[in-house]
Amino acid sequence: MRGLLPFLGRRLARALICLWLVTSVVFVVMRLSGDPVPLLLPQDAPRSEFARVRAELGLDLPVPLQYGIFVKNVFRGDFGQSIRYREQAFRVVVGYLPATIELGLAAFALAVVVAVPIGLLSAMRRNTALDQAAMGVALIGQSAPTFFLGILFILLISLKAGLLPTSGRGSLAHLVLPAVTLGAFAMASIARLTRSAVLEVLSADFIRTARAKGVSEVLVVAKHTLRNAAIPIVTITGLQFGSLLGGAVVTETVFAWPGIGRLAIQSIYNRDYPVVQCTVFLAALMFIVINLMIDLLYGLLDPRARAD
Repeated sequence: MRGLLPFLGRRLARALICLWLVTSVVFVVMRLSGDPVPLLLPQDAPRSEFARVRAELGLDLPVPLQYGIFVKNVFRGDFGQSIRYREQAFRVVVGYLPATIELGLAAFALAVVVAVPIGLLSAMRRNTALDQAAMGVALIGQSAPTFFLGILFILLISLKAGLLPTSGRGSLAHLVLPAVTLGAFAMASIARLTRSAVLEVLSADFIRTARAKGVSEVLVVAKHTLRNAAIPIVTITGLQFGSLLGGAVVTETVFAWPGIGRLAIQSIYNRDYPVVQCTVFLAALMFIVINLMIDLLYGLLDPRARAD
């Protein structure tokens, strides 16, 4: 336990630095994207009106001063007022957050339930037709762009077959296609890494010893193989979960899913600085917290990792 606390402290320090860097980069990039004031006023509005709105939004201040005010407000949980929605940016983003969490959890559950058994079966049936077919599908899942899969599912399943809705959020039927599309890459990654991890353990001496003693194959897999292959599987699974929550932008846009990814795209077009900054901050925070939890679990499962 003594080694675990310094290990956790190092990981926490890195997480805070990463969060600060992400937030700072987004702040700078949004300022480089252009002035939002011309989008708020008619083109023939007087210059005094442009100056008034710019001062009202705090955009007339020097950028370093804007950054200092921004960082100070973030510590208080204040991301400013949305330029488009005219209310607190945090409140706007939180209103869209449940949809993203719902989609991310559904995609993650689908990926784990499908990928881990497939990876395990592929390792147990190495070089068979089942193994080659499963890994071939996994390779396609990792290679195909998310927007391509989403559009393909809409064309074949929604428009041609008429089985599921094409877009929106509502019933369980609306969730199926976005969840499959978002979870495809994670499913493929987890399946391939599960196969590799299980194959590595199956070639170990203690597995051969267990089989030589007459231990049943089911017990060898359940008690010895999965337990020792758990560390890389847990790591990739946790990282994929964080990626699903923070990287659903394309899927939400294709299926018009009302989550923070789609909100971020719309806010970038509108140059809504506060909403974009809040969205990226919360997405990065979710990913970093999940990553930190995985690091902690990794340290509990493997004490050697605490020395890193």
